[in-house]
Amino acid sequence: MTRVELKPGESMEGLLKRFNKEVIRSGFVRSLKRKRWYVSPSEARREAKKRAIRRARRRESRFDHQDTH
Repeated sequence: MTRVELKPGESMEGLLKRFNKEVIRSGFVRSLKRKRWYVSPSEARREAKKRAIRRARRRESRFDHQDTH
């Protein structure tokens, strides 16, 4: 559970902003979204493979663009 304490002289907006950053950093929301629907192990592997291929293509295209400039 994410917890932040109000610092002396800190506004509620600042506290809320720090809390939101901590929640995002903890990965809690991402895990909730991922667990929203059941994904079979084979489907998870298939998606992971797709993401890896997409990531590799992006890296490759970045290197290609750097060589031309």
